Amino acid sequence: MKDHRPDPDDLLKVAKDESHRSKRGQLKIFFGACAGVGKTFAMLQAARQLHAEGVAVGIGIVETHGRKDTQELTEGLPVLPRKTMSGNGRSTTEFDLDGALVSGYKLLVVDELAHSNVTGSRHTKRWQDVEELLDAGVDVYTAVNVQHLDSLNDIVGGIIGVRVRETVPDRIFDAATDVVLVDLPPDDLLARMNAGKVYLPVSVERARQNFFRRGNLIALRELALRRVADRVNSDVRSYRVSHAIKTVWPTQELLMVCVSADRSQDRLVREGARLAQRLQAKWIVVHVDQPFQGDDPRARETLLNIAASAQAAGAEFANVPGQDVAETLMDYARKRNATKLIIGNSARRRFMPYRPRLQERIARANPEMGLILLGVDEVRPTIKRNVADEPVGYGRTLAIATLACGVTTALAASLIRVFDLSNVVMLFLMTVVFVAMRLGRFAGAWAALLCVACFDFFFVEPRLSFAVTDTQYIFTFALMLVVALVISQLAARMRSEARVARAGERRASALARVARDLSSAIKLEQVISVCRDAITPLFGATVLLLIPDEKERLVPTQDAALIDLSVAQWAFDHAQEAGLGTQTLNAADALYLPLKASMATRGVLAILPTDAPLSNNPDDRRLLDACCSSIALALERIHFVEVAQDTLVRMEGEKLRNALLSAVSHDLKTPLTAIRGLAETLESTKDLPEEDRSDLARSIRVQADELKRLVSNLLDLARMQSEGVRLNKEWHSLSEIVGSALAQSAPLLKPRTIRTNLAADLPLVEVDATLIERVLINLFDNAAKYTPTTSTIAVRGGASGDSMYLVVEDDGPGLPAADPQVLFEPFTRGRKESSIAGVGLGLALCRSIVTAHGGTIRAEMRKPHGAAFEIRLPLGTPPEIESEIVNDQVKSADR
Repeated sequence: MKDHRPDPDDLLKVAKDESHRSKRGQLKIFFGACAGVGKTFAMLQAARQLHAEGVAVGIGIVETHGRKDTQELTEGLPVLPRKTMSGNGRSTTEFDLDGALVSGYKLLVVDELAHSNVTGSRHTKRWQDVEELLDAGVDVYTAVNVQHLDSLNDIVGGIIGVRVRETVPDRIFDAATDVVLVDLPPDDLLARMNAGKVYLPVSVERARQNFFRRGNLIALRELALRRVADRVNSDVRSYRVSHAIKTVWPTQELLMVCVSADRSQDRLVREGARLAQRLQAKWIVVHVDQPFQGDDPRARETLLNIAASAQAAGAEFANVPGQDVAETLMDYARKRNATKLIIGNSARRRFMPYRPRLQERIARANPEMGLILLGVDEVRPTIKRNVADEPVGYGRTLAIATLACGVTTALAASLIRVFDLSNVVMLFLMTVVFVAMRLGRFAGAWAALLCVACFDFFFVEPRLSFAVTDTQYIFTFALMLVVALVISQLAARMRSEARVARAGERRASALARVARDLSSAIKLEQVISVCRDAITPLFGATVLLLIPDEKERLVPTQDAALIDLSVAQWAFDHAQEAGLGTQTLNAADALYLPLKASMATRGVLAILPTDAPLSNNPDDRRLLDACCSSIALALERIHFVEVAQDTLVRMEGEKLRNALLSAVSHDLKTPLTAIRGLAETLESTKDLPEEDRSDLARSIRVQADELKRLVSNLLDLARMQSEGVRLNKEWHSLSEIVGSALAQSAPLLKPRTIRTNLAADLPLVEVDATLIERVLINLFDNAAKYTPTTSTIAVRGGASGDSMYLVVEDDGPGLPAADPQVLFEPFTRGRKESSIAGVGLGLALCRSIVTAHGGTIRAEMRKPHGAAFEIRLPLGTPPEIESEIVNDQVKSADR
């Protein structure tokens, strides 16, 4: 009894898709061949109808392009305000996604699905905005032209001569709840355009000479019709799967060529290609892989050639496992919804002529399916056989089977004294099962014949003779032989199926291991390691990876001497396999496979055989192709990670550049303006008193010093970041460095109170005195800028453990509430809206200098108010001579 229940896996997939769709909004696409066919008009009419039925409908964004009839359809429908965005130096309006999400409308009309949003929007494409609306449960009506579909973009570009940049992924089109084809004949469309209903009159003539040529419109219309037909066919297939419909619905022509592993089947492939071309239909070539037929190397080689011929002719090749050829072909034809089967009609076999032919069984089981029979003559193998082509140990297996029968006969001779003759027969049957399981069907058949002969010769009266005195033994021998042969065939089939299952499990586990290792690879070196450690032992060959450089020239990642770069470059440029075992440049020593990802070819995988030639097993080749796909995806992921990192670096650079320009443009201009104003005052006022003239000169000097400090910080920070900090370390007294810094900063710190508290026993410290002095001057300058004139600035220092600390603190307003350590980043200021001059480089420069000395600098709040900056420098071991000099200085001071 046939099981007509649906496939559980197919039902589970359909159920998951329906569950996913039930949680999202519904997408309805109005699809057309080009602009002007009436997509927006039809979309607005449908929206108005729902609005009249009480559905909450709103217009998210609709481009009317000045068409009066389209504009009239928007009247009466609520329109969401657009969002004003700045991009490319001008302001523009865009669809307000946030406003749409909180609008509360059940249905939104969002025109031009392929539109690219302005820079700064949440998403770069409008279809991404639509996806977010659908995820939020909002239904969407939208419109798109055929040239905007990603899969047809290059085809349309070849037709109209212009490549459209704005595209929509095909998965959006395929996942839509409904697609409405808005069609208009080319002549009617041209008439509408001449009437000014498509473009403004000034653009009509240019459109007719370029895009809107009649030939272009005819081709685009055919593409649109075919794309919608493909989608409808996919919907039909899903419906048949979900409702367990086994009969074929011939909604779209699909040819299925059924082949066997015989050289005569090439004619079927050629006829299938011609018929598919004539019918403009898709076609597939199917072979039923019976487990017990997998031992013949000639059959495997023939099948591989048939698969290559089919794929070269544009067909899909499927090697479907199955026991019964007719049942397997019919099940696969129903699953793929094939409309016609092409089968070879060979002569009826001389053995079992009563058995129905394959085509007869298919015709009786599926009368609704078209069946095309082509006469083919099976190519018989020649009598002369090449020993190298035989299975390994072919003669040895027969010898082992003969030996096993001999051992069984000897064992039966000793047991015949204890057991009855009918029980001894079981021992021979067990031998047949053992031989068939271990050595194959041919050895099993030989063991069955040999066991029956031994049983007759040695144990049936008269013994040591094949003569039979009792005729009932003839029936016993015949039955025993049949049972032994059946058991041997079943055991051999079980052995073959087990071998196929083990091979499948090996390939699946190997592919899973490779995919797991590649999924975590984020660097090229990791991919190379996977190729070397996982893929190389899998195929018993040397696997090398070639990666393109910036000029799209391949570069070997290892062992360049083993690779023919010209063949590899051809495979990369043409995205086709080349080299050993192919029809292109097959004199090469290696097989070169392009690593094709979704966006581009990411490299080439070179397979160099080592001890044995490359396997021509179709299953091994599929495993190799799967590994290539996994490597290509990993390389593409690494590429996009590098692109993202470069983008982040550019963004940070742009951010720093903008911050620098913003800060410098103000802080350079301020002292320059003051200097210019004071100089003009000196120049224009002839009788200026000497005291005022001195004040003006002093002010000019102060502004010049401020400008010098700003430029010095900029130049020093740039030099340190590009070349590193160059230190001129010597042993110095910390009190001397502090005193020098305070002396230079005295004009800035007046009239604030300055207090110092440095330990008297501070040891010498090995530093670059000039740079540490620069750090202190920047800290004093920072304190002077952000504290009132009545504040107190304290400097204290000492030694603690293996480091020396120096603290500059004040009792001013303190630091901002955010993390104080952020202040040490370049172009970061405590108060962004502050009118105090500065670009935020002083503290960044301090951290660079202190870090170069092996120390640390940090900022913290003081209680109840104020700020403190602590510097810690490592203590070293001063030279002995310097210690003596210090002691002499102390003694002199005591005297």
